[in-house]
Amino acid sequence: MTEPAIVAEPNESLSAAASRMREHGIGSVVVVEHSRPVGILTERDLLRAAAASADPSGATVGEWMARNPDTVDADASIDDAWHQLADRGYRHIPVTVGDELKGIISMRDIMALAQLRPADELAVMAPPGLKGVVVAETQLGDVRGDEGFYHYRQYAAPELAAKRSFEDVWQLQIDGDLPRDAAEAEAFAAEIAPLRHLPPTVLDVLSAIVKAVRTPVAALRTAISLLAGADDLPASLDVDRAELRAEALRISAAVPTLIAAIHRLRNDLDVIAPRDDLGYAANYLWMIHGVEEEREFVRAIEQYMILGLDHGFNASTFVARAVISTGADLGAAVVAALGSLSGPLHGGAPSRSLDTLDAIGEPENTAAWVRDRVASGQRIMGFGHPVYRTEDPRSIMLRGIAQELGGDIVDFAVQVEAEVEKTLAELKPDRVLRTNIEWYAAVTMDRCGFPRDLFTPTFAAARVIGWCAHALEQHADNRIIRPSSRYIGPPPPQPVP
Repeated sequence: MTEPAIVAEPNESLSAAASRMREHGIGSVVVVEHSRPVGILTERDLLRAAAASADPSGATVGEWMARNPDTVDADASIDDAWHQLADRGYRHIPVTVGDELKGIISMRDIMALAQLRPADELAVMAPPGLKGVVVAETQLGDVRGDEGFYHYRQYAAPELAAKRSFEDVWQLQIDGDLPRDAAEAEAFAAEIAPLRHLPPTVLDVLSAIVKAVRTPVAALRTAISLLAGADDLPASLDVDRAELRAEALRISAAVPTLIAAIHRLRNDLDVIAPRDDLGYAANYLWMIHGVEEEREFVRAIEQYMILGLDHGFNASTFVARAVISTGADLGAAVVAALGSLSGPLHGGAPSRSLDTLDAIGEPENTAAWVRDRVASGQRIMGFGHPVYRTEDPRSIMLRGIAQELGGDIVDFAVQVEAEVEKTLAELKPDRVLRTNIEWYAAVTMDRCGFPRDLFTPTFAAARVIGWCAHALEQHADNRIIRPSSRYIGPPPPQPVP
């Protein structure tokens, strides 16, 4: 649809409405009273008035408009709008939410998007994976893949990672602004610190979850669902922004505590309670290892988590928004998003980057190993990205972070990266395949003492902020996300045997 619709009021003159139509290059205006559509004035109506010798400066829109126009609901499908236009011979129909005008949809709008289907049906056909399809508007950030650039709101994400704390960026995404001074930053930190603690009912059940579930990321899914149930989160449809924000802070603050508790229970270690005096990353490392880590390791993990906090409309973020769009509770949205993130083509890949290094063994083996993988049609984990057509800016920064930490595995990863890219450029000259965030994320987390099965949960401990920020944005102006499909099976109806 076209949004907003160009409107007129019934008591306006025909000449005023005609001037507005001419100014915007349109053939009609929607006539409204208190935002409710009560009529449509078209070019045909203006011609009727002229033929009747009506004075355009004295005659009113209300005298010549078509009254009580049919409307189409904003949640209606493209097919529904098409049939309403075609069956009734309309050129345009107002789009409403309840009684309120939202926009207008015309035959031109539909034909600009449509692809003919068999017989008289019309549909908008999206490319595989919805690539390039804009499904929502957002103020939270974007990814410009051709430039190798992404941002959180108005700031470049790598610059935020270089200059600000995780809590500052968290506040930016949830509340819209960076803290203006130390007092604001301290107030936000004081707000979230108590939210890290888990209720005894959740801690009591975690041991059973760990025994029943094989991997930490699967245990985390169950634990988040448990926490949402224990906190009795209501349907998002029934809460205002303030309450949903409070839930978002609670879930985001508690996820690292859940991860650390799951890790320690899996390894027959005592669970370590969170510390309110430590920052997000420092507290996470404290709960994992039971010691206060050196500043360089804390900052490395903090910067990695800032870089991974959000990244446009990736698969898990889209899932989170789709679930919230149904009015479900925030816990359900986060659990669903985590399920998406766990896939090896999304956030489940960091540990596989180290598997790549293990398989190669020595730098001199790299070219032969890559040639074998390409020849057999297998992926090289840690390389390539569906959006970036240049080097991933997250990988650039994480390479520098890893090199500051130093170590044999860092040197090895840098050598392998160069050889893999050289070989891929030779084998696939038409494609840009550079390292993505997972390559040096894996190396960085390994240097900071994380076992491989915590790589994806740690990614989730950062990305949960992005999911919650998008859930809040979706909730603020919600329409249920309900795309269409195109049936390609046997023609129905057929007799049931």
